[in-house]
Amino acid sequence: MKELFDVKDKVIVITGAGGVLCGAMAKALAKAGAKIAVLDIDEVAAAEVTDEIISSQGQAIAVKCDVLDKKSIETAQEKVTTELGQVDILINGAGGNKKEATTSPDMSFFDLPSDAIRFVFDLNFIGTLLPTQVFGKQMTDNGSGVILNVSSMNAFRPLTKIAAYSAAKAAVSNFTQWLAVHVCQNYSKDIRVNAIAPGFFLTEQNRFLLTDETTGELTDRGKTIIDHTPMGRFGEPEELIGTVMWLLSDAAKFVNGVVVPVDGGFSAFSGV
Repeated sequence: MKELFDVKDKVIVITGAGGVLCGAMAKALAKAGAKIAVLDIDEVAAAEVTDEIISSQGQAIAVKCDVLDKKSIETAQEKVTTELGQVDILINGAGGNKKEATTSPDMSFFDLPSDAIRFVFDLNFIGTLLPTQVFGKQMTDNGSGVILNVSSMNAFRPLTKIAAYSAAKAAVSNFTQWLAVHVCQNYSKDIRVNAIAPGFFLTEQNRFLLTDETTGELTDRGKTIIDHTPMGRFGEPEELIGTVMWLLSDAAKFVNGVVVPVDGGFSAFSGV
């Protein structure tokens, strides 16, 4: 059973790995013996995650990478290949929302600026597609590999206020299914493409949308989410790890083109 979930010595590239969720993935996978490339546009955040992995006797390198700049991704790929070896696994974790692309009492949907909408869509969708082109090409040349995208519960149940983010994550889910078929039909039956769709985890991006900055109490939005999550709480970043390990390993060798919710039952609850 241990061998079934083994990722030891796999070279794993994780974009957005300076963040809370992908940082947790990076640390857990390093503890399992994988060689981790911590890619992030924020060099300091990437270095912090990398230092923590190395201090725990893991193997990792920090690589600055802008997932919206193909040249930057290609440069990152060269560094990863030189220092760690051929890439076995890509986790597309870079993404996020933008305040300016969010409706509010002061910002009508009809007035949302197109540049803010475009930024959110590009960051989440194009920021998944471009790294997949670069690292996925290497996988097709080698004939094997695993790609894991990070979608969102927004792709299943679009949330109020964040139209651009919800639409972008829906695109990530659709792209995951499309790419799984395309790669198998045209390149290799030994390359799998799947995605996880996290529910609600407290991150630096959403913490003060869901909890009061001063008191730490739930906001109205946070209460609504908890009320619609059968398990009655937010997820912990480490609670993504089991699903990630499964999808990356031979334990999921015949799992391809799926988007797996990790949401405490949110997507299953109708509200009644």
